[in-house]
Amino acid sequence: MAKNQLRILTYNLHKGFNTSNRQFTLHPMRDALIQTDADIMLLQEIQGEHSKHGLTHATWPEGLHSEFLAKDVWPHHAYGKNAVYEVGHHGNAILSKYPLIRWENINVSPFAWASRSLLHGEVELPWASEQLHIICIHLGLTGIERRKQFNLLCDRIQEHVPNNAPLVVAGDFNDWRGQAEKHLAQRLNLKEAYRTLHNRYARTFPSWLPMLKMDRIYYRGMEPTLCGRPPHSAWNHLSDHAPLIASFEF
Repeated sequence: MAKNQLRILTYNLHKGFNTSNRQFTLHPMRDALIQTDADIMLLQEIQGEHSKHGLTHATWPEGLHSEFLAKDVWPHHAYGKNAVYEVGHHGNAILSKYPLIRWENINVSPFAWASRSLLHGEVELPWASEQLHIICIHLGLTGIERRKQFNLLCDRIQEHVPNNAPLVVAGDFNDWRGQAEKHLAQRLNLKEAYRTLHNRYARTFPSWLPMLKMDRIYYRGMEPTLCGRPPHSAWNHLSDHAPLIASFEF
């Protein structure tokens, strides 16, 4: 990647399984993710621990799945759990080729039964005077949840992200009613990368026949030069979501 350019990918991994939950696909997922040449990845539904799957899947890696994906490619990474259950937990992760100098996982769950969080990290880029702030999100399935989460997200950014710092907010928005724009654009002056370039949101769900506009990459402080679903036929069979990747210039 040329100086002053950055490739950012968001992807819901479906806990490392295909849509039917019958095939464990984390290993081919890793191969496909490496081929995207992304500098920073914001990942959702990434398994942290699961005591039973390790007994039934011979290729189940030891430790966090984020560590398995990051090995030898993305040396800086963070994992924040947002769903905890008897046999394990899953959550969001940030993987970066550039130093992740600090990160924090913020609980934004309005209900105990619907665990959600924001994973907020700061990345040090060699050409930038300000740290890049990145927030990985996976919003709730109900409108009540998302309204509360949008407000918490906006409050977090207004309180912790300098106005002159570059910022990316990406993930699975579950934004059925298109409410993200009025919160992120009006309150924070954020734009969505695919919409900026194509005048509409990308269709990313379900992966084998994308119809719903679930996954987004919002930004400010830089300009997108490319945004789309990576051209790799394997994505159709790896997770229930397709990934979305964007290139930015500073």
